[in-house]
Amino acid sequence: MAGFLTPVGQKTAIPKAALEREPAQPAVEWVIQVAMESDPRSRGPEVVASADHLSRTFARLGYDLESVFRKDQPVPRVFLASLPRDMKEIREIKTRKALFFKSILPLVLQANEEILKDRKRLWQLRTAMRMGRQVSAVDRLWLSIIREKYRVKSRDIDELLLRVDVIPPSMALAQAAEESGWGTSRFVREGNAIFGQWTFSKSDAGIAPLKRDPGKNHRIKAFDSLQDSVRAYALNLNTNQAYAGLRALRADMRRAGSPIDGSALARTLSKYSERGMAYVNSIRSIISVNRLRQLDDARLAGEPDEVPLQMAGDV
Repeated sequence: MAGFLTPVGQKTAIPKAALEREPAQPAVEWVIQVAMESDPRSRGPEVVASADHLSRTFARLGYDLESVFRKDQPVPRVFLASLPRDMKEIREIKTRKALFFKSILPLVLQANEEILKDRKRLWQLRTAMRMGRQVSAVDRLWLSIIREKYRVKSRDIDELLLRVDVIPPSMALAQAAEESGWGTSRFVREGNAIFGQWTFSKSDAGIAPLKRDPGKNHRIKAFDSLQDSVRAYALNLNTNQAYAGLRALRADMRRAGSPIDGSALARTLSKYSERGMAYVNSIRSIISVNRLRQLDDARLAGEPDEVPLQMAGDV
């Protein structure tokens, strides 16, 4: 089975149609895209047309958020490529929130898995170099690529380790909810943009805000899939100078052997929004009210023998 793991998109893309069951590969189960209704009992491509249909699909797959909160079950590898366009028609707020969190959580965990894989390799190379071992040409090339990706000019692996690290799910989910209006915004519908990232690139069309202040020319960055949006969000927090404080605090938590606390890290996000500390308070309130800290050590089902998220790469 295969996940929706394409590179970060650079253009505006209206969500496409299809829920596909793909050929078997380890560790990933479903790729879900918005499309026309289909008989879920059919052996052909399955599709999700509405929020109600998506909810029924999750139920059929045994995906229960309360069980994840209680740690009774891991998070199934169900990757939503785009959100149903009728999310705002869900009248009950509790139901809409639960569907939103269930849709975004696997994507955040998948992005963190990818980061942890690189982090683990960095730690292995760091250990090898400190023991005087020869670093292979393949590993040197990989390090060069990682340095470029994370915008690190230094050859010090410790500098890379400050950046190549996870984003706590509690904070990511709260920001996704705030920035996307719980999955109802125009930016989500037109460009899978759940984190409201700005772009000034002339090569990236993006989505122009309807109420942009006079004199401003930014657009909202659009993506081919929600997974691309999550990856770009994580890379933004891990590279942008505005979030150096977040990375420093996260490193302090690592050194102390403490859990990576999303609510604590959220205090460093005053530059993420023009609202400053009001934005920070809103994010921390969403985390608290919705018990999202309980998801910071959530894990995807069927993982290889990895150590828990909070400790991965630092052993």
